[in-house]
Amino acid sequence: MTKRAYRAEILSVSADPRDRPDAIRHEPDGLLVIEDGIVLERGAFADLAQRFADVEIEAIAGLIVPGFVDAHIHYPQTERIAAHGEQLLDWLERHIFPAEKAFVDKAHASDVAGFFLDELLRNGTTSALVYPTVHEQSVDGLFEQALARRMRLVSGKVLMDMGPEGLRDTVASGRAESEALIRRWQGKGRLGYAITPRFALASTDAQLADAGALLAEHPEVLMHTHLAENQHEIAAVAARFPDAADYLDAYDRFGLVGSRSVFAHGVHLTERSCARLSKTGAGIAVCPSSNLFLGSGHFDFGQADRHGLRLGLGTDIGAGTTFSMLRTAGLAYEAAIAREDRLDPFRALYLATAGSAALLHIADRVGALEPGQEADFTVLDCTATPLLARRTRGATLADRLFALQILGDDRAIAATYIEGDCAWRRPPLPPEPRRP
Repeated sequence: MTKRAYRAEILSVSADPRDRPDAIRHEPDGLLVIEDGIVLERGAFADLAQRFADVEIEAIAGLIVPGFVDAHIHYPQTERIAAHGEQLLDWLERHIFPAEKAFVDKAHASDVAGFFLDELLRNGTTSALVYPTVHEQSVDGLFEQALARRMRLVSGKVLMDMGPEGLRDTVASGRAESEALIRRWQGKGRLGYAITPRFALASTDAQLADAGALLAEHPEVLMHTHLAENQHEIAAVAARFPDAADYLDAYDRFGLVGSRSVFAHGVHLTERSCARLSKTGAGIAVCPSSNLFLGSGHFDFGQADRHGLRLGLGTDIGAGTTFSMLRTAGLAYEAAIAREDRLDPFRALYLATAGSAALLHIADRVGALEPGQEADFTVLDCTATPLLARRTRGATLADRLFALQILGDDRAIAATYIEGDCAWRRPPLPPEPRRP
């Protein structure tokens, strides 16, 4: 048994602070005690220091928060981030599908996955729900790289028997490969599986029905797909499923809407869909960066809150334009304020950590830095840029957190820890040149 301890300012939000203000836990001078990668104790340094006098304590300059949890992201789209000029359906055809065909090559998949995971760590993200491609080896490449980094990741082979040539499976091959991957990876290390129909337009009715059957046979896995992202997409789904009440109903009739279902986007939800999502416990991964970049619209936080929907936050790389969950939270604020809703900075932190963890059904393991949870955390630096330093000088906690949300990005991440071990640390800045 090995213990270690970190002394720093510590902040977490374990539940939605709109409903539970007491979920905001803050130690201005805190101590985080870790044993074999698990949080053993956490509290004020003055209260705990004597109990753990025999444990070596490392002082950390900065604000410790739980590691960020990205609730929706596509690793094969990493190299197509910032692809110009289209809305969703045309963007897929022009930029994304050609790039994803290369993931038939396991070496390519592993190379991109390694860079992708390192970029997550550089941005303070320690857990994620990740889209691979239709290729079985794209999942193997991702999971192998995640296992090597000890990250908590959920992913699953994309199902799309109506995809373009080179990105198409069949009902039988999709089922066989998914079952093999579940056997190979579900519960291995810190990995989990998600049954992943690409979206309603990419699969036949037979494959959607089989995905629902597969989900029923494996209650331990998630279901991950897209929903009501873009108006052109919604119109195409309505034409494809004329008998469906709305987009969500196109999934519901195949058994794909339940408490372990994670739907990305939900920008244009009907009231009926919201009521159904609330009743089933299915959740939405809000992705403001990609919604803005593809011209899809702004998520309606007010509507979601009226129905009590479960929400998390996702970067949605590569339509999303940043790996930074800080920057994504800032864009979520801007999306909310455009509809005259106000996203409180503590709630934004909740959505980026424990809220997304709850959506992924891993909130018992990560997201709040409570005793018994895995010790994944990120160190935020309020002095990372001259502007941040000036803006946060003498500021309250809420004001500092909001400034990080709006002005912060990868530069504000001082270090990222996995199970108590430093997995990434910001390199020291080069010395400033001498002035004559």
